[in-house]
Amino acid sequence: MTLTIDVDLPADLARFRLPTAVACRLQGLLDRQDAGHPLSAEERAEAEGLADLADLLTLLRLRAERARS
Repeated sequence: MTLTIDVDLPADLARFRLPTAVACRLQGLLDRQDAGHPLSAEERAEAEGLADLADLLTLLRLRAERARS
């Protein structure tokens, strides 16, 4: 089964990015983890959720760019 959803795209594709403060939070969590400091379960869940959201926004931005071409 395929589901198709029509969405009005904003004129400003930059809106398909994490807000700066949210991106900084994600980067901070990832940097701590990379430095060998384990994240708590809550922080790990937060980082995973933010990374998933960033991936989704990137996908939407790329699809929107392709649709405009």
